[in-house]
Amino acid sequence: MIVGTGVDIVDISRVKELLDRYPDRFVERVFTDGESAYAFSGVLAAERLAGRFAVKEAVMKALGTGKSQGILWRDVETVRAPSGKPEVRLHGQASRWLESIGGDTVHASITHDGGRAVAFVIIERKGNQT
Repeated sequence: MIVGTGVDIVDISRVKELLDRYPDRFVERVFTDGESAYAFSGVLAAERLAGRFAVKEAVMKALGTGKSQGILWRDVETVRAPSGKPEVRLHGQASRWLESIGGDTVHASITHDGGRAVAFVIIERKGNQT
């Protein structure tokens, strides 16, 4: 059963500008160590970070909180599965909020085109939870 959906779009050039202007501050405030390591392991760091930022926003929308309820940017982490598929890990308040809405699985998809990154998220409840 689907308990939440969210979508977000991010202009990659805006992320590039933030990286150029506030490289350490922006990355350390918003992204986990794993996210930043993945992003900077290739030549498309701004594109990779834009996709992960879009996931963060989409997850917060799917949770029904937006950027509130004490959820921090780093509470939502996107990791790359061995298959290449993005996987979402929730920490801190985001994890507690997921539990409070009865969700147990977060699905995410990221795409990049035309200078933008888009993320779509579905939060699912499996089993017979009420």
